[in-house]
Order: sequence, then C-alpha cells, then structure tokens
Amino acid sequence: MTITQLRYAIVVANSNSMGEAARTLFISQPSLSASIKELEKEIGIKLFIRSNRGISVTPEGKEFIGYARQVVEQFQLIEIRYVDNEHVKKKIGISLQHYAFAVKAFVEMVKQFGMSEYEFAIHETQTYEVIEDVASLRSEIGILYLNEFNRQVLTKIFLEKGIEYKELLKCGIYVYMYKEHPLVKDLSEEELKKKVITLEELEEYPCLAFDQGSYNSFYFAEEVLSTYDYKQLIRVSDRATMLNLMVGLNGYTLCSGILCETLNGSNYCAVKLDSKELMSIVYIVRKGIEISPLGKKYLEEIRKFQNSGLK
Repeated sequence: MTITQLRYAIVVANSNSMGEAARTLFISQPSLSASIKELEKEIGIKLFIRSNRGISVTPEGKEFIGYARQVVEQFQLIEIRYVDNEHVKKKIGISLQHYAFAVKAFVEMVKQFGMSEYEFAIHETQTYEVIEDVASLRSEIGILYLNEFNRQVLTKIFLEKGIEYKELLKCGIYVYMYKEHPLVKDLSEEELKKKVITLEELEEYPCLAFDQGSYNSFYFAEEVLSTYDYKQLIRVSDRATMLNLMVGLNGYTLCSGILCETLNGSNYCAVKLDSKELMSIVYIVRKGIEISPLGKKYLEEIRKFQNSGLK
C-alpha cells in the first residue's frame, strides 16, 4: 500500500466514474483500475462497486477512505512543512444538527483562535450525515441529541462506525415559537418563564420538523416525541425556513430550550412543554482520535450553555 494508491482511492471516491477519476489524476484509466484492484487485493476488501451508472463506495470502502484521507492529509502537511517549507493552516470541521447555540459556540471558538492560523468548516446537516462526517473524519466533532427512544439505535450505529460519544448538556423539552403566536402573544417575559404548554393545546398549529432525507425515520429525527401523531406536520430543510413558518403559519417545533438571541433574534421564545421527557446533547468523535485544542475549546463553549437559561 502506498500514498499514491491512497490518493487514487480518494479521487475515485469523489468521482462519478473511473474515467473521470483518471482524467483528474492525469493517468490512463487501465492504470488507475489496476492500481485500485491491487489495493483492494492487498487490504482484502472491496472499495468500490462498478456499474453502468458509475461508481459507488462500499460501506467498508467508506471507512477505509476516511482513514486514507487522514493519512494523506498528514503526509501533505509533512511535505509542505519539511519539504516545500511552506506554512499550512491547521483545520477543524464540526458537523451538527440544527442548534443555534452550537453555531454560537463555533463563533466563539473562531474568535479566540482567529483565521490567520486556522481553517474552519461547519456543517449544519441531517442526523445521519453528522454521523457519517465524523466516521469519515470530514469533521472532528459531531453534535446531536440522544434520549431514551433513539439511544439504543444510534449507539449501535456509533459502535459499527468506530464512534464514541459523551454528554454535554441535559435538557428538558420546550416549545419553540414566535412571540406573537396566539398561545403566548399576551404574556410578559416572567409569565413566559412560568408558562407550560400541552400537546393538546398545540394540535391546531403545525409542528415543524427538520427533514432527514433518505434517513427520515423516527430514530433520526432532531425533535423529541417524534412518534407522536401530530395532526399537522411540515418538514423543512433549514433553520431560516423554519423560523419563517413560525411567523407565517404560527408553527412551532420542540427543542432543548437553549436559545441564542444573538443569532436568531429576540422575536422567538421557548416555553416549557408539559412532558417529563429529557434529552441529552452529546458530542461524537472517532475512537482513538485525540481532540484538538480547537475542538476542546469548542466543547468548552457549548458547556457554558448548561446554566445559561433561555438565551
């Protein structure tokens, strides 16, 4: 196994066909195919499935490519620093479900470290993609939630993908809505803090949930009580659209109650739901991978929200 073969495998994984990959690498297609077959024979697993529709990466291949990316990136850093004698920025990627407070923690991390020495990436995405990003090392850290309902299924997936998790925050369940929503528009700030809303009161209003694409099962939902039979349900793909539907349709979603007015504004509120359900905000990382100083700072910033109240 060589660095060249690893680079070839990464390019093939990013391409639609072997021919496209060969053109990207400026080598002949037969040479590339032979190199990939030799690599597959050496490691004892099939990396790619070839069909008339192109190339797809096998489940075993995805894991291998994740390790290959790490090795190649480290090799490139050595080349740049000691061979080319160039300065290279350190990198960190974070993947997360749609949490404004997790984005705020990212902002604070960037402010402290600055962008002259570091290159940052943040991916606010679907639950399964958060897991895949960490498994493939596209992101160092993933942020998502667990509760009694989804914990067994998700921890099984974590185990299969070589991922471990640790709890960051423990939260109750809150209803997130526009402050002009009929259920709360006449309440003062103090009354909002004491207000408790039942699911029955919410029945005539649409529940808003983040779409999970091909993995739209109850276990991958970002909102708790995902199996509840909502009379009105609208799936959305991004946070901005959800906020707009709260204003336009008196929609609501279920959340941790940890708000971030500096990013979402002060026109929204979180009101306690009449439920004993609890959720844990956790972070996931690849097993055996030490968290970087940037990653540790990011987690430190998120932990600050544990006692921050509804802000």
